Amino acid sequence: MNDLYYSIPTIILCVIGYYYSWRHYSRNNFMIAVLLLMICGLALRIYTSSDFFLHTWDERYHALVAKNLLNHPFTPTLYDNPILPYDYKIWVGNHIWVHKQPLPLWTMAASMWLFGANEIALRLPSIILTTIGIWLTFFIGSYFFNKKIGYLAAFFFSINGLIIELTAGRVATDHIDIFFLFFVELAVVFSILFAQRKKSVFNLLAGVSIGAAILSKWLPALIVVPIWLLIIIDSEKFKIKEIISHFIILLTTCCLIFLPWQIYIFSAFPLEANWEASFNFKHITEVLDEQTGPFYYFIGKIRINYGELIYMPLIWFLWKSLNNLKDKKRLAISIWVLVPLLFFSITKTKMQAYILFISPALFLMTAEFFFMLNDYKKNHKLKWFFNLILFLIIALPVRYMIERVEPFKQNNRNPDWAIDLRKLNDRKITKGILLNYDKPIEAMFYTNLTAYSYIPDRNKITHLIAEGYTLIINDDGKLPDDIKTIKGITIERLNCR
Repeated sequence: MNDLYYSIPTIILCVIGYYYSWRHYSRNNFMIAVLLLMICGLALRIYTSSDFFLHTWDERYHALVAKNLLNHPFTPTLYDNPILPYDYKIWVGNHIWVHKQPLPLWTMAASMWLFGANEIALRLPSIILTTIGIWLTFFIGSYFFNKKIGYLAAFFFSINGLIIELTAGRVATDHIDIFFLFFVELAVVFSILFAQRKKSVFNLLAGVSIGAAILSKWLPALIVVPIWLLIIIDSEKFKIKEIISHFIILLTTCCLIFLPWQIYIFSAFPLEANWEASFNFKHITEVLDEQTGPFYYFIGKIRINYGELIYMPLIWFLWKSLNNLKDKKRLAISIWVLVPLLFFSITKTKMQAYILFISPALFLMTAEFFFMLNDYKKNHKLKWFFNLILFLIIALPVRYMIERVEPFKQNNRNPDWAIDLRKLNDRKITKGILLNYDKPIEAMFYTNLTAYSYIPDRNKITHLIAEGYTLIINDDGKLPDDIKTIKGITIERLNCR
């Protein structure tokens, strides 16, 4: 597969699309301008997501659980048929899988129900949600500032390399954090609509969205609550009693969305649910899966994920907010960034996408700073210097997008190991086990086999054969002779790379 056949048309489409988007923006034709941003953003997401294999962390686990949900939507499993012993505490190899909240998994399962259990169907919900997120960012920016700032923030969202990579499942936490980002943004949008139109349905939808965000990635979704409160107070359309009553409705609706699943899993799967609850808390107090960093870990990461100059708009924006605490809109955006940044900096376990949901606020800060600087330079002698800063504010995020999308790199998008597994599935083995294969999770996604990376002892193998299982053992060149002589096994040499 020559990747250039796909990358060159994508690059051409995006260059033309972004150019005409800017042209329509310069004429104040914002609807078409944002629509073109969405089309270009969609093209980037489709291109990057067209890897015909599962990515190692964490997409393969989410993919397998979502596939298994097709058969039993309310019983999330990793090993659907755990033939060999397992430890329910080890989320990468257990049976009942409540390691993540279910909404993204259900949605991916629904997509695969419609389009088949394949990689594109798996990623399609994330592609759709992050494309819609471009418009949501424009809407939020238009409310907090103006349409020009909303447009530029939407542009940053459309080209953000981390969002695109997560949409494609290429980096850890993938689709889970994409869903979380989307529903946090959606909750803010419905909060704005409620403040503007004072219709209770929008408040209910804001509560549903917060609940959906919790059902995607737990309680950090409550960051929307103080943002909601500041938006409502800033509108000056509500009396104190109305704010209190609507606030209670918001929280009640939110609880009605996310609590039933929590009650259900603690009742149906008490061992696993209690362990995962304690495991989630350990993210704060312990380093898990070797994912850690210093206190300033996230401060350093935003430089990579949003451009090296991100510190300039961040510091400038927070300084303006501190000097005018009565500006509730600016305060809401500051809280959106600062509270998660501080909380996750304190936690012991750290991963770059943990603070992905603050990205719309960072885009808004950067966009406002850009236009402030653009106006300031008009009365300054060092226009070349300000033009350089303005150029870099745009160019650095574009550079990171190119580095993450990798349009000029010749990647193998359909590796031999994935092809081998699909061929293995063509045999339609109904009661089979694959042993000694170092991609067992992927194997169970592409086939109906139960797969393990190791070989049990000879007695266990003969017992499984006697029970009617078809045993396939991958020959990695190191098979013991006593295993090779067992009657009834099939030895295959499968690609693992």
